[in-house]
Amino acid sequence: MHKIKVNLKSRSYNIIVGINILKLLGKLLRKLAIGNSAYIITNSPVKKKYGTRLNQALKKSGFNAKFKVVPDSEKTKAMETAAAVIKDLASYDRSRRIFIIAFGGGVIGDLASFIASIYKRGIPYIQIPTTLLAQVDSAIGGKTAVDLAQGKNLVGTFYQPRLVLSDVSILKTLPLRQLKTGLAEVIKYGIIQDPYLFSYLEKKYKDVFNLKMASLEFIVSRCSAIKTGIVGRDEKEEKGVRTILNFGHTMAHAIEAAGGYSKYNHGEAVALGMLAATSISNRLGLLKNKDALRIGNLTKKIGLPTKIQGIAWQKIISAHYRDKKFIGIKNRFVLIKGIGKIKIVENVPLVIIKEVLREMGSELFFS
Repeated sequence: MHKIKVNLKSRSYNIIVGINILKLLGKLLRKLAIGNSAYIITNSPVKKKYGTRLNQALKKSGFNAKFKVVPDSEKTKAMETAAAVIKDLASYDRSRRIFIIAFGGGVIGDLASFIASIYKRGIPYIQIPTTLLAQVDSAIGGKTAVDLAQGKNLVGTFYQPRLVLSDVSILKTLPLRQLKTGLAEVIKYGIIQDPYLFSYLEKKYKDVFNLKMASLEFIVSRCSAIKTGIVGRDEKEEKGVRTILNFGHTMAHAIEAAGGYSKYNHGEAVALGMLAATSISNRLGLLKNKDALRIGNLTKKIGLPTKIQGIAWQKIISAHYRDKKFIGIKNRFVLIKGIGKIKIVENVPLVIIKEVLREMGSELFFS
């Protein structure tokens, strides 16, 4: 078991990573003293598989619990869903000391944390991520969000959890597609800061598909430590440090929005976005061909998409203008000079972006 501290002064918290550690939840919550009644936001598949275990872990330590089930879809991250959940939460919150548990993947985590941040101007919440992508990335760092039709994550706050509990044994029941999409974010961490992790994936990625718990624990704890260090230096993305976590995400969010949040899931879109950023880096003379090939080959071996299909590049270009990293009309991309070497670049020529998108296959679907 690994304990990783996110150092944010009064907002500091621990990330606990281990195997079969869900049973420790009640004891950990007792130490936090954040309330006596858990409002658990989850989806049907997670509740069906692990709801009983979570409920038992809570009741064993004297906690009350209520499950609120929402659809398992990116479209759930909407203001309308948040409003409906808040009304139900307010009805439950009568003569209770409540806290929220986000029990699911990235969608659940983003929605639940957003609700926790605005209900009564903020109530405690914890993250129990149940997907690889959420364990290595989205459950950590305190970014909350819901989507608008105009773009992904346009409404949100910075609001830190009180605890992140990553039980890698929960990953045993994930579909292969979910394991692959989680690895997209792991590749990201290797590219932006950890050449050893990138090399480890090149050799050991099949361990994830074979559900080797030691490998999963290593990967989740390694990524958690990387993100913790970055967030601790730049919690609200004000110093330019945290911006590197957005490698691949400018195009990823645009691809998701242009595809109506249904063509690709987040991890698949991140894989495509990283390949786009890699190609842009290469075209600008920042990245050597051999490193670009390593990134492309690893993405392909894992089984992540390498071509954009079924989405017109014009829609992607239009959506990318809504990226939060833009400064006025200037775009701003997280690019790379090598594995583990990042460079922030403003005003990437639009002609290069278009060329990259065409090369990635989107021109096949329009004239």
